[in-house]
Parts: sequence; C-alpha cells; structure tokens
Amino acid sequence: MPYGVTRTTLRSMTNIPPPAEELRLLDHELRQLDARRAQLLARRSWLLGVLRSAKTPAPAWGPAQTPARTPAVWSAPAPQPRRPEATAPGVQNVLLVLGGVLLTVAAIAFTLVSWGDMGIAGRAAVLGAVTFAALAAPVPLLKRGLRSTAESVAGLGLVLTVLDAYALHEVALPEVDGTGYAAAATALLAVLWAAYGRSLGALRLPLPAAMATAQLPLLLWVVAAGAGHHTITAALLMTAAFDTVVALSVSVRSVRVVAAVGAYGTGAWGVLTAGWLSWEATGPSAAARAAALLALAAAIALGAAWRAPAAQAAPGLSLTGGLITVAAAGGVLRPVLPDAWTVPGYLLCGIALLAVCGTRLPEPVRRGLRWSSAVVQALAVAWALPLVTVVLVGPVGWAERVWSGAPSDARDAVTISTPWPPNTETAPLVLAAVAAVLALTFRGGPHRSVALSGALGLTWATALVLPATLELPYLAALLAQGVVTAAALTTAAYSRHAHLPDDGPTHPTESSAHTRPSPISLTSLGLALLTSLHLVALSLASEAATLTVLGSLTALFAAVAARRKHETRAVSAAASLAYATALACATGASLDWQPHHIALLVLLVPATAALLAARLKDATPTLSVEITGAVAALVAIGLAFTEPPMLALVLALCGVVAAGTAVRPDRRHVGYAAAALFVLATWVRLASWEVGSPEAYTLPVTVPALVVGFVRRRRDPETSSWTAYGPGLSVTLLPSLLAAWGDLDWPRPLLLGTAALLVTLIGARQRLQALLVLGGTTLTLVTLHELAPYIAQAMGAIPRWAPPALAGLLLLTLGATYEQRLRDARRVREVLGRMH
Repeated sequence: MPYGVTRTTLRSMTNIPPPAEELRLLDHELRQLDARRAQLLARRSWLLGVLRSAKTPAPAWGPAQTPARTPAVWSAPAPQPRRPEATAPGVQNVLLVLGGVLLTVAAIAFTLVSWGDMGIAGRAAVLGAVTFAALAAPVPLLKRGLRSTAESVAGLGLVLTVLDAYALHEVALPEVDGTGYAAAATALLAVLWAAYGRSLGALRLPLPAAMATAQLPLLLWVVAAGAGHHTITAALLMTAAFDTVVALSVSVRSVRVVAAVGAYGTGAWGVLTAGWLSWEATGPSAAARAAALLALAAAIALGAAWRAPAAQAAPGLSLTGGLITVAAAGGVLRPVLPDAWTVPGYLLCGIALLAVCGTRLPEPVRRGLRWSSAVVQALAVAWALPLVTVVLVGPVGWAERVWSGAPSDARDAVTISTPWPPNTETAPLVLAAVAAVLALTFRGGPHRSVALSGALGLTWATALVLPATLELPYLAALLAQGVVTAAALTTAAYSRHAHLPDDGPTHPTESSAHTRPSPISLTSLGLALLTSLHLVALSLASEAATLTVLGSLTALFAAVAARRKHETRAVSAAASLAYATALACATGASLDWQPHHIALLVLLVPATAALLAARLKDATPTLSVEITGAVAALVAIGLAFTEPPMLALVLALCGVVAAGTAVRPDRRHVGYAAAALFVLATWVRLASWEVGSPEAYTLPVTVPALVVGFVRRRRDPETSSWTAYGPGLSVTLLPSLLAAWGDLDWPRPLLLGTAALLVTLIGARQRLQALLVLGGTTLTLVTLHELAPYIAQAMGAIPRWAPPALAGLLLLTLGATYEQRLRDARRVREVLGRMH
C-alpha cells in the first residue's frame, strides 16, 4: 500500500472505470469481433470453392492439426471449367469418317469425270498407286496404334478397288457383258477383301464388306445367263444357304450379323418366289420343280434350327421350315387333285408333321414343327368356317316364308337366303380330321379338357354341315340335327365335373357348391342350344315339322332339367319353357286361332313355371324358371294387346299367377306385381266398357291401399299417416277433385264433399295429419267450387267502390290482429305437429 493513502480511502476505493472509458473499451472489443467474423466467413467461402472444384470431402481438422495461416481476406474461387459436349474418340471418328467420305467422293469424281484427261498409262498408274497406297497404309498405322485411322483408310482402299474394277471394264474389257462382268468382279472382290481382312486381323471393316459383296455373284451370274424363274430362285436359296453356313460357323460377330441379314433377306425372297411358282404350277412337272425349291428352303431353315437348337430363333426357324415343307408337299398334290381336295391335301401334309415330332430331334425343333402343324390345321378350319356359317345362319330366311312348303333336300333348306360356297364339299372331312387330331394328340395333361372341347366343337360342326353337303332329304336333315341336339344334351348331362377344393364340412344340400361344370359340359350345352335354334329355324318350312320339332325339344330339355343336382338344370328348364311357349303359339296358329285367343294358350306356360318354381329347391333353376315364365306372360300380353276385353282377362290371369307365387315366403314382393296386374286388368276392362268416371279407375286402387296402410299402422304405430294413407287417398281424391271442378252436375261434388268431410272427421278423431290435410283441402276446394256462382252473382250486385273498401278494411284488420294471428298460427302448427 503506498504511503500517503489513508485507510478510509483504501476501503472506499473501487475498480470500475468511468463510463466514457468503459464505452471506448466495449467499442474496441466489438470491432475486433466483427473483423474476426468477416475473416471466418471469407475462409468458409474459400473452402467451399475448393471442395466444389476438387469434388473431394472436406478435411476433418483433428486436435493434432492446425489450419495454415491465411490472410484475412481471400480471393473468390476460380470458375469451374465447362464439361466438353463431345468426347475425343467421338471427334476423332467423325473426322476420320468425313475424311474417308470426301476422299471417296473425290476418287469417284476423278474416275467418272476426269478420266479422259490422262492417257492409259497415267490413268492406270494413278488408280493403281492410290489403291496400293490406300490398302498398304493401314499396316504402319496399326503398328503405331492408330486403329481408327487405319479403318478409314482401309475403307477408302476398298472403294478404290471397286473403282479399279469399273475402270478395267470401261478401258480394257468394254465388249464384255456388264452383268456377267459384275458377277465375276463381285466374286473376285469378295475373295480379295476376305483375304485382305484375314491378313490384317485388326481391321473390322474388310470381312463384313466381303460378306455383303458375296451376296451378289451367284444372282448376277444366273441373271447374266438368262435363266428362268426357277433358276433365279435356286440361286437366291443357294445364297441363303451359304449365308446360313457362314452365320453358324464364323466366330466374328460382325460377319455373323451380315450373314444372318443376308440369309433372312435372300431366303425370304426365294421362299416367296418358290411359293408363287408352286401356286401357279399347272402340271406335275412344274409343281415338282417348285416343290424342290421349297424343299431346299425348308432344309435350310430346319438345318439352321437343328445346328443351333439353343438359339432363340430355333423355334421360329423350325416353324418356318415346317410350313415350307407343307407348302412343298401340298404343291405336288394340288395339280393332280380336284379343286375341292386342295385344302385336304395340305392338311394331310400338315398332320404328317406330327409324326416327325416323335423322333429324336432337339426340343426347339420339335416344338416349332408342332406349331407349324397347328397353324396348318387352323388355316384349314378357317377355310371351312364360311360353310359352317352358311349352314347355321341360312335357315333364318324361312322366318319370312313360314310354312310355305318343305324343300327338296337339306342344301336347299339352308340356302334359302345365302348361296352355297363353291368347292367346299370336303369341308366335313377337314373338320373331322382336325377334331380327331385334337382328341388323339392331347390324351393327357392340363390342356386335355380344352382340347376335347375344341374337338367336340369341330365334331359338331362336321355333323352340322354333313347333311347339306351330302344333299340328304329334308326330313333326314331334321332327324340328323335332332340327333345332334340330343347327343350334345346327353354329353352335357353326363360329363364329368371339375371339383373345387373343400374348405371344410358343409351341409349335404350344399354339395353342389364344390363342383363346377367342366369345359366339355359347358361346350356341349352351348352347342345343344345352338343346334336346337338351328333346328327350329330349319323346321319353319313345314307346319308338321315345326310342331314336331318344338314338341320334341320341349320334352328333351325338360328331361334333362329333371335330373337333380346338375349344373345344367337351370338352362335346360328355361329352354324347355321357351320352346313350350313357341309350341303354344305354333299350335294356336295351326288351329287358325286369333292372336288374343292364342294368348290364353300361352298362359299355360307361366302357370306351369309358377308350379315348377314352387317345387324346386335350388335357387338358380328357380330363378331361371320364373324369369322364363315372366317372359312368356309378356308374350301373352302382347298377343292380346289388340283386344281390350281379352287383354283384361289375360292381365287378371297373370295377376292370379303372380298372387300364387307371392304365397311363397321368399317371394312376398311379387304381391306388388300381382296387385298392379289386377288394377291394370280392372282399368282395361273399364276402358273396354267405355267408362269415363275416374272413380271407377281409382277406387280399386284406393281401397286395397287403405287396407294395406291400416294393417301396417296396426303392426307399426310409428308409421306416418302420410306413408300409410297418403298414396291411397291421393289416388282417388285428386282425380275426383279435378273432375268435380269441370262437372256441372251436383252428384259428384256432393259425394266428393261428403267423402272429404268423412275423411276430415276421421283425421280429427284419430289425430292423423294426412287425413286431416287431404280431407280438409278437398272439402274446402269443393265448397268453393259450389259457392263460386253465388259469389260471382253477389260480386255483380256490389258497387265497384265496395271491393277496394273491403280490401282496405281487411288489411287494417289484419294489421291490427297480426300478433294474435301469429300466435294462433303457431298453436295450429303445434297441434298438427303432434298428429301422426
């Protein structure tokens, strides 16, 4: 402690500087913090730029590392260089290609345009030197590793050899035929280019170019020799064979690609030409030569598929080879067979391919041959389909000539509106052959049921067209189609069913849920229905035939429907009832009954359907029977539509049938339809009696409706009166009110007013809103209608100033009692609201 300082002073001293000094110190510290912050932000920006340019992760400063000393402010990071849009090899290839193209154009121009400016020695020396230099230059270029440049120069050399060949012909051999010279030149160039490419194995261009050039010599040679179509086709196929051998044996990929393209191109050209020659052949000799060409093409395709069975193209090549084989064999048979036997001949050859499939050929080859046989059979069936269509649809024309007389034979019966297709007499044989192949080929496996269904359809088509093809008598044709229908139905009824997996024990009555119809059963049922329709159309030519056919079909389908627990029962029952309806119509027409009399006979069908539906236990047959019965009832109504009295009777009988159906517990809703039918019958009867009073039409509706509403209200007291009684009262009150307003007599208004008063009193007694509102409204309107003349008379006696005065007085009264009237209105609304 220094001397001279008192103790009291030392105790009272503090270290707080004056405010001005403290403010200066704070400003100094803040300036240092701002400078440090700016330094750190600049460093951060520089580091981010370094990371973006180098694309490397940021360095992690560890505890042992210290950042290098950097200036306070760093310069902005350098901009990132743009990425080039084209690579160096790409630029190189473009330049080389352009250079080669330009040199090639220059050489062609020199050869074709500037040829005459030099002598023979100079011209030969220039082309020879340039060609030799172009072909020799790739050798040192390859040694230096300049492969792309060597390829470009080699391509130029190959083009120059073509120009040399052209120049040689123009200068030294002008008298030689151009086509023959081109054949020799292309053959020589192909050999030279192949040798050149083999000697310089690093070059990829000469060998594909040689392969492409090799496509021309043989074709040009036969054209130069003036050969015919057969020889040119043979040359094309031989070229395709050469290409196939090269494509299957050479290991260079580019050569294989060129050879494959050439094989497909020349092979397709040759096959199409050979097929045209086979189709145009008029004699066995020409057909045999075309068949030999097709056989060569088939051998090439099958050989390629056999040589490379693992290739993806093997099944396709085998398929093509099989089709070509069928074309070759069928082409030999075609000239010696009648026109109608052309398709069966090709079909026989196609079926014969299946015998080859049993040999030890590779699986892809056998699969392709099977597909080729299937294609041939499908085409044969497609050829027979127009005849099947004519036979199936042709008898529909008898609908315009019903009972006009039986035709002489089956062909005349089916060609009533369509002509018979020519050269189709062998169509049944084609269909039967394909059906037999399907049945014998698929003797097992997952596709057996589908194949058997197809065989069944083809067999049906055979039986369908056979009577018309053989021109059997008309009755024999009907009998044959009846047998076909019975056979199809029997097959559908007795075929095996597919079983579904069980989910657990079920009730015995639900056992049918675990089975479903097999494809054979469904196909047979569909064919039976189709044949039956065809048979009905065919029988329309004769009255006796129509009745017999309809009766037989009704019994036949009914017999099948009688089999219990069978899935075809619903369809058979519906078909039986439909044919019974047609039988009733035909019977009435045969007895010369009027349509409205026939309607009574048709009503037997709905009645029978209702009785049968009540005995059936399965839901599906029951529904189908009821739907068919309803349709028959509509037919009866349509027949009686022109006679109102008979229509009323028919509607009433339909209502009886519907009411009988509604007795069943599960068909209670049919009662509404029965009520509607009864009402309609009543209305039609009243209209036939020329009754014009609306009450006669509305009261038969109102009374049952009110009874139903009363019963419902007793069962459910919460039911609204509008729901229970509103519809029934409205049906009568509204039409009667409209009629009363236009009626000048007094009985109707009196009776209507009395009824409305009674309804109003009952509504007030029972506190029912609907009766009170409807009855009161009707009573008010009837009263106004009756008092209207007196009001009009009184208004005529009153002076003209009286109505305005009365209106003003009324408005004043209403205004004075407005509040009281509002209270009364609320009270009335509450009273009405408490009513039901």
